[in-house]
Formats: sequence, structure tokens, C-alpha cells
Amino acid sequence: MKRKFVLIAIVFILFSLTEAFAQSTSKNADPEVLAKSVTIHRDSFGVPHIFSKTDAGVIFGLMYAQCEDNFWQLETDLIRAVGRAAELDGEKGVSNDLEYRAFEMEQLSKDEYQRLPEKMRVLCDAAAAGINYYIAKNGNVRPRLIRNFEPWFFLASSRNGRVGSLTRAGIKPGEIRFGTPEPGGEANSNRNVPKIEDLQGRFEDRVEDPAEGSNMWVINRSRSASGNAMLMINPHVGFFGGGQRYEAHLRSDEGINVYGFAILGTPYIRTGFNENLGWSHTNNYADTADIYFETFDDPKNPLAYRYGNGYRQAVEWTDAIRIKTESGVEVRRYRFRKTHHGLVIGSRDGRQMAIRIARLLEGGEFEQRIAMNRARNFREFKAALSMVALTGSNTIYADRQGNIFYVHGNAIPRRATKFDWANPVDGGNPETEWAEDPARRYHALDELPHMLNPRSGYLQNCNSTPFLMTASGNLRKEDYPAYMAPEEDTPRAKSSRRILDGRKKFTFEEWTRAATDTTVNEATAGIKLLSDQWELMKHEDEARAEELKPAILELKAWDRVARTDSTATTLFLLWHERINSDKENYKFKELITLDKVIDDLEKDFGNWKVVWGEINRLQRVHTSGEAPFSDAQPSYPVAGGPGPAGMVFTYGTRKSPGQRRRYGVSGNSFVAVVEFGNINKFRARSVLVFGQSADPNSKHHLDQAELYAGGQFKEVRFTLTQIKANLERTYQPGN
Repeated sequence: MKRKFVLIAIVFILFSLTEAFAQSTSKNADPEVLAKSVTIHRDSFGVPHIFSKTDAGVIFGLMYAQCEDNFWQLETDLIRAVGRAAELDGEKGVSNDLEYRAFEMEQLSKDEYQRLPEKMRVLCDAAAAGINYYIAKNGNVRPRLIRNFEPWFFLASSRNGRVGSLTRAGIKPGEIRFGTPEPGGEANSNRNVPKIEDLQGRFEDRVEDPAEGSNMWVINRSRSASGNAMLMINPHVGFFGGGQRYEAHLRSDEGINVYGFAILGTPYIRTGFNENLGWSHTNNYADTADIYFETFDDPKNPLAYRYGNGYRQAVEWTDAIRIKTESGVEVRRYRFRKTHHGLVIGSRDGRQMAIRIARLLEGGEFEQRIAMNRARNFREFKAALSMVALTGSNTIYADRQGNIFYVHGNAIPRRATKFDWANPVDGGNPETEWAEDPARRYHALDELPHMLNPRSGYLQNCNSTPFLMTASGNLRKEDYPAYMAPEEDTPRAKSSRRILDGRKKFTFEEWTRAATDTTVNEATAGIKLLSDQWELMKHEDEARAEELKPAILELKAWDRVARTDSTATTLFLLWHERINSDKENYKFKELITLDKVIDDLEKDFGNWKVVWGEINRLQRVHTSGEAPFSDAQPSYPVAGGPGPAGMVFTYGTRKSPGQRRRYGVSGNSFVAVVEFGNINKFRARSVLVFGQSADPNSKHHLDQAELYAGGQFKEVRFTLTQIKANLERTYQPGN
């Protein structure tokens, strides 16, 4: 009898604990409870400082704040991330949605959500709740498509970015075919070919664009005048459309305390810092996706493909895309095929090609990002990196203890080095498999190119080789598989080493100025080439050489620093851009190109002596970037310029039809400089390209544009005292 009562008591206790846990989970997911747990302090630049007792609270608040500042773009990006772009954009969105279904992203993301630890599911729930609560509390907001955002959406958004690597996997864009139209579906299979820009990844930096990329630097105590380590964060991405940077500060009693930027539609700080540590990323070309030739040669079994001494069976399935048309919604069905390697994505010389992409099936980025957000020291941050769930990212790090660290890549598959992984390999050969054991499938963190506390006192990366990351004692390329680090040196990396080698110790003011340096590193070699050719031309075509003389003398007298009041800056940067795009070879090519630049300037402005600030402008249009720029509308002169010219202040522009000026579309987007001292010495500065809000009626729509254009920064408000001293308003979501 006593045992019976004991068993009943145990059952009652377990039931009570289960009920308490269920109530706790329900409470954490309740939007009204979450909203009341969150306090948002908007500082004088509109940056949200989001405080809560729980991590779920700050994630909820982050997504609510993002909606307040740019719901249109957040909604657009998540619509694309969950494969419903064609329902919104019609034919233009088909390639996005076809890719999404081909890689089965919805099911993979839902499965990953179910596998997440309970704490992580609660955070995903909170992120979705933050968006849905914003919609519910703002009756004037009309979602264009999705009425209820779901927790797995955020796992799909990070997974979506992974397929950007397929264009570097050894397959040509023209060979790519996502599925086969089913009878009654789309008749023209050529319309299945995604546009190349849709293959770059919508939530990752697009390193394929030479005008984009990123810079990141750290110095340790030996290179700092104050004796404190310093960090520079400088991602280069598009100013409009998907992937925009969103500045925020998260602070939870459970452990998150981080300032930096999120990407719109993602519920964590992607790059950031606190008083203890900070980190940044650049994208790389490490091989994270492979193409396998699959041989289907059994006429009796069309799904059988060769493997080893026998055959394996491929899997086929169908899925549908809904497309908005003028007459309503059209449904197209497609058939897809996959082998054990992955999706069959195209064919070459009669052989089908399947693609395997790192971490596409397993996911894991959400958990790793949260762990990085929670890290308080190097041990915890390295443990987060050791989860190796990120693809395409290099990471640089500095902390209050004076440590500096760099690692090249993260999730890199372990492969046999005897194969050329830059090209398709034989899928029938078992030796081409990645490591079968999940625990060994990806290289451990310490196996990747990495460096901790070099004697030189600094580390840098600008989408460049890890074998020139510092002044001396660099890693050796031959010590690592070729697939880990195929990058070459870049002009921006050369500029970075010049700056970091050029001063024994940096004050914080010098560090701040260096972050937006406008020295044109490629100018010395380019001007010498022009000058040498001009000397030769004087002997062969004296009249033409005489016409070019004023421009040559202008360039030779230039100090190679881009300024808004400089004519030489205009001449050189327009020439450099044009000469790099001209693949033909002919006599005096460089001088003839300069002559064309002069002609264009005279045609547009009536005179070739046009200062850089007159032509190189910053103007904010609709967040989509689809609205035209206009010379008649206000804009700001910018000294920055193209990264291929070796400029740290990277600024890529586009000339709109009918306009004389060029307007910024990519480059420095969120820039921050940080000094890690004791709690009283910690300080940081940051700047966004335009301002916190995409609403033209907000005072934070353009309140950082003049700072940005001039290479200036605002002070980061991190402590509650600093925030309250520069406070615009304090509120709870929904109020």
C-alpha cells in the first residue's frame, strides 16, 4: 500500500512538473506576455535597445522593432525565403520558388525546427510572435501575402542562403535545370533557368559582385595606444532589396547582451560586440558544395544510377508553384529527382549532375548564431564557432583580455584530396564521398586555417586569402587542402595591410579614421602605366598625346586619395572601372580608354574637370531599390569608391538612364569601430548607410546619411545610463 502511495506521489509530481513546463512554454510563446516583458529604448538615432528578462523577450522585441522600421522589406525577404515569391511578383518570382522546392527547403526547415532543443524552439516561436504581434497591433499594416508568420520561416531563411554556393560548385549557369515541367504545366523548360542573381543567396553577402565584399580588422594590445584590443566591422552589401543591415542592441537577464546588426528578417545579431568581445565576418570562396556526375544507364529502371559495383535508386517527386498572373493564380507542377548526393540539377555530355551542399540538410545556423550572441569570453565564443554550422563565413574576433583571432570558413566538408573538387567528380566512385560519420563530416574548427594572437599584433581579411592575413608568421598554403582556401589576395586586403603596417600604435581616433580610408591603392600602378604609355604615344601620335596632356598631368599631381573635391579621383576611378571591364587588347588601350572617359564627362557635364563629389552621390529611394534615382532630388557627395581600386571605403554606384550622376547601391553598409577596455574604457562608434527607418516620413530615414557620406560615425550608446542620456522614447511593443 505504501509503495502504491509512493508511485501515485511520483506520478503526481511528474504530472505537476510537466504541467508547469507546459505552462512555462505556453507563457513564453504568449505574445501578450512577451510584449509586457520587453522594454524598447529608442535612442536619438532611432536605434532600438531591447531589454527583457528572457532571451525570448529580446528576440520578440527585435522582430517587432524590425517591423516598425521596415516591414515591407522584412515581409518581402521572408516571402522569398519560404518560396512564395511568384505569388507576389508573378513570373519574376518563379526561379526563386522553383529553387526552394527543388531543395525541399520547407520540409527540411520544419524537420530542423522539430529537432531543435526546446529553448531554441521557444526563440523561434518568439521571433514569429514578434512579427505577428506587430501586424495584430497595427491595423493600418496590410500584409501583401502572409497573414501568419511561422517559427520555421527563420530556419528556411538561413538555409536559403546556402544554395548561393552552387554557382561556384563546378556547374555552369546555363546547365542548371531545376526540375521538369509536368504535363499541363510550363511548356518551355528554358523558363526553369534561374536568373544568376537569384542564385547568389538572398541572406548572405554576394561576394561574386566585385563591387561588394567586406573588410574586417583587429589589433591587440601591442598595437593600441591605450593598450586595449580594437575591432573594425565593415560589411559591403546592397543598400536596397534583400539582405539589408538593421542596427540593434539586445539585452536579456538570461545572457544575451550584444550590439550590432541583424539582417532584416533574421532574429539574432549577425555581427556584433559587447563590453567583453566582438566579431565580424567576411565571405569566402571555400568549397562548400560539390557536383557529382551520376550515371543512369539501366533501360529497365530509369531511376537506377551506378554506385560502386552496383546501383542505387534515385527518388523522384513532384511539387507545385503558384504564380500570380493578370487572369488569376496559375499552378505549375514540376518533377524533381535526387540521388543520395542531393538534387539532380542539370546534365553534361549525357550525364546527370547532382549537387551536395554543406549543412543544407542538417541546418544548425540558428543555434550557432544564438550561441555567438550569448558568448562572454573567448572560450565560449570558440565553442560556438566549433558548432561549424555556418557556410561561406570567415570570422575575426577581439576581446577585453587582448585576444585577437581569425578563422577561415566554418562548415567545410572533409574530402579526399586526390580529387579536383572545383569540378564535377564521379558520383559512382565511393571515394568521392564526404566523411560518412556525421561527427567527422565537416572539418573541426582547429583544422581550418586560423590564427590566435600573432606576433605582428594584427589580423585582417577582405574576402582574401588567409595566407596573407598579417605582416609576418602567416600560415602556409601547402598545409591545407586546396578546397579550404582558394582565394587570392585582393586590392582591399593590400590596402588594409598598408594601413595596419603603417602605424606602430593606433589611438581610437586613428582607428576610427582608418575604417573609412579613401586612399586609392591601385592608383600608383595605374597612373604609372598611363604615364609610360603617354611618353610612348608622344613619339607616335603627338597630336593625340598633346590632347591628353592636361589629364595626365592632373593624375600625376594627385596624391592618390579620393576626395569629393578632386578631379583626378573622377578620372582615375572611372578609367579603372572601364579598363577592367574591357577584355580586348589593342595598342595604347589604357590611353584610349582614358580618352573615352574624358569624352563621356564632356558629353554629360560639358567639361571633363568634374570633381568626384559631383558625380558620386548617395540618395535613398524605396527600400526595394526599384525606384529610379534622380539628379533633381537631394543627394550627398561621397568620397568612397569601388573596392577593386583598393579602397577601404567601398562604395559601388549605378548610373540611371537619363541621369548624369551615379548613385550608391552597394558597399559599406554598417560600419563599426570598437575598443575593448575595462568597463569604463569600452567604447564603440557606428554608422548606417542611410538611417534606421525606411519610412520617408521618419526623422530617422536619412539622419545618418550625411555622417556616412563624410566617413563619420555616431557614438554607440551601450549602457543604460548612456541610452537614457540620449533617449528619444521608451515603450513596450504594442504601445
